[in-house]
Amino acid sequence: MSTDAALRPEADPTAATGTTAAPAPPGARRPRMTGRAPARPAPAAAFHNVTAATAALMGLVAIGAVLHEPVLIPPLAASAALVHCAPGLPLSQPRSVVVGHLLGAAAGYAVAAAAGGSAWAAAVAAGAALALTTLARTPHSPACATAVVIVLQGPAPGRFVPLLFGATILLVLTAFTASRIRRGAPRYPAYWW
Repeated sequence: MSTDAALRPEADPTAATGTTAAPAPPGARRPRMTGRAPARPAPAAAFHNVTAATAALMGLVAIGAVLHEPVLIPPLAASAALVHCAPGLPLSQPRSVVVGHLLGAAAGYAVAAAAGGSAWAAAVAAGAALALTTLARTPHSPACATAVVIVLQGPAPGRFVPLLFGATILLVLTAFTASRIRRGAPRYPAYWW
């Protein structure tokens, strides 16, 4: 079973007839609440997804160590989780991952230039990143966090943006490769652009 399967709501037997279910008698055992959460992934699939995401993040740490520049930032960890564990979502597609983070960076630098590096400005930058990614049809929630990181930490754009771009490309390529290694894994990406 894929971890990115669409939610399938259970059919309500009373919906077609318009009736309501009779209340359970007192003391009757109620069925366990199952909710609408996706099915638990198979252990092999979960292990594969977690291992691939961790390997990608370790690669970012290694690159950062060689460059003496941190490449791994918290939003990229969230992106790795999305592309490896939910590869079919629009949030996980290459267009959203790469362009979303670049738009988040643009929002972060613009707000930081206009309003400085306060928590208030970071909140505005996150909202601006959300607006930009929505308008560009590149939904990617970790991009909002990229805008926040930029406002609060003030990295030099000449170094940060190329590293961010390279890191997002690496995440996309590792997800692409990982989806071809395990038999039966959902293919990533669902679309490139």
